[in-house]
Parts: sequence; structure tokens; C-alpha cells
Amino acid sequence: MADKIRFHLDEHINHAIARGLRQRGIEVTTTVEVGLCTMSDEAQIAYIRQEERVLVTSDAGFLSWSPQGEKHFGIVYYPPGSHSIGDVVTFLVLMHEILTPNEMIGRVEYL
Repeated sequence: MADKIRFHLDEHINHAIARGLRQRGIEVTTTVEVGLCTMSDEAQIAYIRQEERVLVTSDAGFLSWSPQGEKHFGIVYYPPGSHSIGDVVTFLVLMHEILTPNEMIGRVEYL
């Protein structure tokens, strides 16, 4: 397991957030970049598990996946349009600085 949180942004997340994280040296992938844009949620989940990444999403459907006992490396959820790009980047940077990947296993953070 990595020693720092690595994020994966689903297709509903503004790409400017990925740019903001990368400018701060944080490892991030996006659904579009890894070719999962037309794939099912199950394919996204499989990728996230394989890569041990924290999912950042505005899709509430991923929240129902979490309580079903499925192992995951963390979810960050915020409702669509509820926060500015800067607010989301600031929150994710703070998470990256204070939490470890082990602390995010099975955890859901709401922004």
C-alpha cells in the first residue's frame, strides 16, 4: 500500500480539481484519463480497488456501494455544485496531509 493517499476522480468531478491536486504534488487519476468513462460503476470500483485509490465523487450511487461490506480504499462525496473547485482542492489537500491510506479504508468523508 502507498504511504500517501492517492485519489481517483469520477467523471462528474471537474478536471480543474485534478490539475489543482497535481500542482501540489498529489497523485490523482480521472475516469476519463484511464478510459473508464463509458464503463459501469462496477468497472470503476474494480479499478479503484486494484489501484488502492480514494474515490472522489458527486454520484450518490457510490454511497450505496460502501455499506454493503465491499472493501474500498475510501470515498469522498460532495453533492453536485455544492462547493467551489478551490474548496474541494483545499479539502483534499488537507486529507492528503493528515490521513494515511490505512485510515481511509472503508471510510466515507462528506464535504
